[in-house]
Amino acid sequence: MGSVNNKARPFGGQHHHHQPLCTRTHQIGALLLVAATFFFTSLFDRSFRPCASHFSTVDLIPTSRSSVHVSDGRDLLWPHRGYGPHLDLKIYVYDDLEIDGLKALMHGRDGTIDSSTCLKGQWGTQVKIHRLLLKSRFRTQKKEEADLFFVPAYTKCVRMMGGLNDKEINQSYVKVLSQMPYFRRSGGRDHIFVFPSGAGAHLFRSWATYINRSIILTPEGDRTDKKDTSAFNTWKDIIIPGNVEDGMTTNGATLVHPLPLSKRKFLANYLGRAQGKVGRLKLIELSKQFPDKLECPELKFSGPDKLGRIDYFEHLRNAKFCLAPRGESSWTLRFYEAFFVECVPVILSDQVELPFQNVVDYTQISIKWPSTRIGPEFLQYLESIPDENIEGMISRGRQVRCLWAYASESASCSAMHAILWELQRKVRLFHQSTETFWLHNGSVVNRNLVQFSDWRPPMPLP
Repeated sequence: MGSVNNKARPFGGQHHHHQPLCTRTHQIGALLLVAATFFFTSLFDRSFRPCASHFSTVDLIPTSRSSVHVSDGRDLLWPHRGYGPHLDLKIYVYDDLEIDGLKALMHGRDGTIDSSTCLKGQWGTQVKIHRLLLKSRFRTQKKEEADLFFVPAYTKCVRMMGGLNDKEINQSYVKVLSQMPYFRRSGGRDHIFVFPSGAGAHLFRSWATYINRSIILTPEGDRTDKKDTSAFNTWKDIIIPGNVEDGMTTNGATLVHPLPLSKRKFLANYLGRAQGKVGRLKLIELSKQFPDKLECPELKFSGPDKLGRIDYFEHLRNAKFCLAPRGESSWTLRFYEAFFVECVPVILSDQVELPFQNVVDYTQISIKWPSTRIGPEFLQYLESIPDENIEGMISRGRQVRCLWAYASESASCSAMHAILWELQRKVRLFHQSTETFWLHNGSVVNRNLVQFSDWRPPMPLP
């Protein structure tokens, strides 16, 4: 039995006659074995990676074995680097009664706005994500063991319903943040906020001062058309899908069924308002030149002639290509809706950011065309694409569209599973900020050397 005090034999030292000599033949054989092992390991690994030219039905299985499992037996893996081999998260969800001011951000100054009202429309993700996290197996009730902290707020809905004005929203957020010791501890780096509209985090006017280090979930990656700077940071924030009508995303949805390509009336369509945007105005003019190819009807989204949801999707499904031009901001819900009526989405928004780019190759399921080249050439290009190629793109889109659906964790594939994987990459073992310090015994203190466990609100913010 060896001793811990035994010294290692020096390399090139004296050989004992009972040990075999390491000849040049042995060395060459060892090198060949290493090279062969590396080659076959790489070959095997590549055979289980998603191909750029092929998609299979995604089946996200919430187990510790695999991140994403596809139906033909291959694994569509979130990269182990930064993600880990399986989901292992603990997320604390703040309660509206726990933090003074949070209730106003969820239900308005009078507390009269019901969350079910905020669940509807393209901004419903602010409610859906909150509700899914409340039921999640990754939720923890203990702040001290949490990896991340979720701050619920239905700000866009509350503002639209007249529950808070911009000044009140700003004041409420500042008030809420000043009561969160864990936010202070990390400088907000481990806190999650949802901003579900094109305005992004700009709904909180002082976002750049208070939550510029926090994790922002938003469908909007650019707002430089109206603001000096975008609130989206590709290194810390997460692009999420917009909120598609539940009747289109749930399994067995019967709201509207796709049409066979041969029965679709138009080559392409754009269903939406012009809003004075150059790209949209060009499409409307183009439709007047080629009315048999491009449908751009003057749709009413309010008033007695308002277009119903079923009517809208019946229009949308009647073309091979669904056009998604930039509107008030770069993202558009129409991009996600296109997958559920099974037309190929064509992005005409140069600054758009898309979700889950680590696992989805958008060249296989959509087209992005320069918004500066909208004209007859554009329609000629779309017309030149064979139906078999269109069918292939639709088929691949059908297999990954579950990633746009906000379903429960019991579903094998959902937007929420994908968001959780992206959140896992944001987890830090260690938390610090400019106002966080630590001592030789491991205790965390503030600038006045008060231990973290004794921090009391309201706390000073930057």
